[in-house]
Amino acid sequence: VAMAGTPRRFYRCACFCTENLYVARYGLHLRFRGEQQLRLDYGPILRSRGCVSSKDFEELLAELEQEVERRRQLGQESAARKALIASSYHPARPEVYNLLQDAVLAPEFLAAAQYSTSPGADLKGLLQQLETVSEEKRIYRVPVFTALFCQALLEELDHFEQSDMPKGRPNTMNNYGVLLHELGLDEPLVTPLRERFLQPLMALLYPDCGGGQLDSHRAFVVKYAPGQDRELGCHYDNAELTLNVPLGRAFTGGALYFGGLFQAPAALMEPLEVQHMVGHGVLHRGGQLHGARPLVTGERWNLVVWLRASAVRNHLCPMCCRKPDLVDDEGFGDGFTREEPTTVDVCALT
Repeated sequence: VAMAGTPRRFYRCACFCTENLYVARYGLHLRFRGEQQLRLDYGPILRSRGCVSSKDFEELLAELEQEVERRRQLGQESAARKALIASSYHPARPEVYNLLQDAVLAPEFLAAAQYSTSPGADLKGLLQQLETVSEEKRIYRVPVFTALFCQALLEELDHFEQSDMPKGRPNTMNNYGVLLHELGLDEPLVTPLRERFLQPLMALLYPDCGGGQLDSHRAFVVKYAPGQDRELGCHYDNAELTLNVPLGRAFTGGALYFGGLFQAPAALMEPLEVQHMVGHGVLHRGGQLHGARPLVTGERWNLVVWLRASAVRNHLCPMCCRKPDLVDDEGFGDGFTREEPTTVDVCALT
């Protein structure tokens, strides 16, 4: 067990380099261990999606090999980018980097978090503080940030995007956006948001998904714009729980849609559409299949926080559905730990 004061080490599952490789032009997530396995597992579906000639297949093979290599280098390259940004980048809105203050949070969010930590708080009481988007799918919505803070954060993100600083892809499906830990926003913004506010909410909303045991996260901002990413294919998140907050810009289209849980058959029979409301966070389970409809006009930026609980994922990696095969990684890695977190005596803390 890690001693108090020593930071816990987080790991990644080795499946990151072989599973769920997304190929946008065929709209498929593939497992990739080599050419023979690829032909065997996916030959028919690839042909049905237009991968017909040997040239098509060669190009796909090259793309997958390149993506595997990119994933192998990811942790080191991300750490190098973060160090360079910390030493050379001059923010446009430095106040965004201040430690999270209640003043930037929506009153409804503060009230919901405060209720969640009050004696006798229960799910029924909390649901009176939130909008229930879907009771069946357990999707909720609550204002998270003030409009002023969304605006300041967007100005900072614009400034960073226009700078000559190196930029990492936010995740394996989005090409445009920013990883918040590389920008230096994990410690002042996302960690306190998770620990002080999201944890008590999620403990009541999703106790069965590790909502009370969140100990790491991956936070990024994704950007949708004409000529860049326009939509997002159906997928599930590498997270126990997810918070998705639209930060704004004028846009039409781009609604979120939700299916069932990815383990469930017929998971996308009747997708539920959810329109974006600036500053309002949508809360859902990571395993809930979802995507984004095509943007029609304008541009849209969303802050996404993947919330992780090592107590849950140490038993089963959500991406390969096996016991995780741990490999070293930087920072929070993919939220796996080697040890069970010690149970805290709550009575001793109150």
